[in-house]
Amino acid sequence: MNQPSSVVAPGWWAFVAFFVLSVGLWLLMRSMFTRLRRMNLAEREREAAAKAARTKGADRPIVERARQMDLPDAARKAAEKKNPPRRPSGG
Repeated sequence: MNQPSSVVAPGWWAFVAFFVLSVGLWLLMRSMFTRLRRMNLAEREREAAAKAARTKGADRPIVERARQMDLPDAARKAAEKKNPPRRPSGG
């Protein structure tokens, strides 16, 4: 008469669920790569700024730079007006 089917298949709902999970994973990976790219760019900019800061003050002796770091802002500005930093001669 009416026997149960012996064929078992995932069906359309399984396909839809798999498709939704695939799209979600793709969006998640896209977001992660975007964030990693931004972080990498920010790190490069930070390294470039640090390198520029190091080369900018490289012509002054280390002791003078350390002394300037220890001074409060007002005293540092007054000291820089009195003795401006030396620029490297051409080359």
